[in-house]
Amino acid sequence: MAAAKLKPVDVVVVGTGVVGSIMCMELANAGLKVVGLERGRMTEPQHDFAMPYAHDELKYDRHSDIFQNLSRETITFRNTMSEIALPMRELGSFKPGEIVGGTTVHWGCHARRFLPWDFEVHSQTIARYGKNRIPEACTSQDWGITYEELEPYYDQFEHLYGVGGKAGNLEGKIQPGGNPFEGARSREFPNPPTKLTFAGALFAQAAQSLGYTPFQNPSAAMTRPYVNPHRLMLGECARGGFCSSHACANGAKASPLTTVMPALLKHRNFELRPLANVIKVNLDSEKKRAVGVTYVDAQGREVEQPADLVILASYTFSNTRLMLLSGIGKPYEPVSNQGVVGRNYSYQTGGRVSLFFEDKEFNPFIGGGMIGTSIDDLSGDNFDHSNLGFIGGAYVAVQSNGAEPIHSKLMPPGTPRWGSGWKQAAAQYYRRSFSITYHGSCQSYRSHYLDLDPTYRDANGLPLLRMTFNWHENEQEMSTYMRDKCAEIAKTIGPSKIGTNPVPAKYSIVPYQSTHNIGGAVMGADPATSALNKYLQSWDVPNVFVIGGSAFPQNGASPPTETIGALACWAADSIKDHYLKRPGALV
Repeated sequence: MAAAKLKPVDVVVVGTGVVGSIMCMELANAGLKVVGLERGRMTEPQHDFAMPYAHDELKYDRHSDIFQNLSRETITFRNTMSEIALPMRELGSFKPGEIVGGTTVHWGCHARRFLPWDFEVHSQTIARYGKNRIPEACTSQDWGITYEELEPYYDQFEHLYGVGGKAGNLEGKIQPGGNPFEGARSREFPNPPTKLTFAGALFAQAAQSLGYTPFQNPSAAMTRPYVNPHRLMLGECARGGFCSSHACANGAKASPLTTVMPALLKHRNFELRPLANVIKVNLDSEKKRAVGVTYVDAQGREVEQPADLVILASYTFSNTRLMLLSGIGKPYEPVSNQGVVGRNYSYQTGGRVSLFFEDKEFNPFIGGGMIGTSIDDLSGDNFDHSNLGFIGGAYVAVQSNGAEPIHSKLMPPGTPRWGSGWKQAAAQYYRRSFSITYHGSCQSYRSHYLDLDPTYRDANGLPLLRMTFNWHENEQEMSTYMRDKCAEIAKTIGPSKIGTNPVPAKYSIVPYQSTHNIGGAVMGADPATSALNKYLQSWDVPNVFVIGGSAFPQNGASPPTETIGALACWAADSIKDHYLKRPGALV
């Protein structure tokens, strides 16, 4: 049966997460007729995420209620090109969302900017250390955009999402109480920082004694009631936990559901279509212009939506897969190191050191989105790497997110894995422990990439996306260094026991690590090594813009969400100020 063809619109936006919601609102406000397509369902937050049901750890964290349905579409995975990739049957290492609002509905509110160095990793590393310091087979590259260019859009996003924090670098002047290593910001955070916790105070005191500069993490869980630029009210965080993997029960977490959607759904220029799974961007006969998209609706029917402008605003994997399925850009081939779509897939490096006490309690069930204390002294290139075997770094933090009862139980070394001994340790240390975590960068490499799997297909008969990824020596050495620095801080605090996790020999897709997958459709200044130009516009099909974590050429230490939001604001202005006035290639 042929696809039903609808009336043309000005813009079709694929995905309604942090990027899609911003793009829809900005372009609708510019007078364009916009359709937003979302493969997930629509929710009514005040009903669907009401207390006490929003704290159902089995439903959300274990049974993946608002995450991607892997029975219909998943990815295949392998560590190396010599292995056979197999489908991921259960969510583990990461948890892409599948709901109106996207993955940000269940994020942990880590609202940190990237460092200026993160945007110029390649050139800055060579300038300071020489070409020989670039790791072997590393394909990390400059973004084609600088921190200074993106700063106004970081500021725009922070005020849209009501981020709470304390400026450490205000217009080039270092401010007490903030992060002295951050790039210069044009104004203060819209909301005050989170309160210092007991665990955070112990960490801050120990870090200061070792010469570090602690500060409160920026958080997109409201530190006070806040009205954002769309006149939407967000409530103050009640510090009830259940943030990551859960939607917020009292509207304190900034996400598309609280910051944009209520206003966007009332816009006369916007139409939302949930349960619309886009399977292809349709191109003209010369494959130089998009003419719309094809999606599968809730009844399984194919529908064609013509549009003058196509915005891919979905998760990293979906953006990259749609480009490959649609024939937009040359697919990456690792043996020849040619092609761009699928190139530079990367992840995030992390680990922790756990502290156990007999005489101190920390109320771990009291917490909220990114309540915590951290240091940036060891992030990016903030410290001298001359005598080290790696580039990049990590921020180190003690976070009080709220410890869910099922999976948030730290056990000291030597604890039995089951039985009465395990139960006794769980009861003893649930309230008497916390972790010092490191959250690090990850470079991109020639052998780490995304492509279409030759064997496995989704429920619509289309090839699954295949991931080839493993930890590189650079990230393993960096992880060992950061683990040892965390252990040094831990010893200064003086717990009765310390537990350290070994640095993994290879990457596993099974245990949860972070939903910070990036790359595959990266931006840059050279069309030979990037799928997009600095404005997130396809080099090959200029009326297609691809915005999200897929655009990152490599990952910094900070979580990607704030930078993804800033890129959305940047791309929206680029379309309004330049593309609409003269449609075509902006570079």
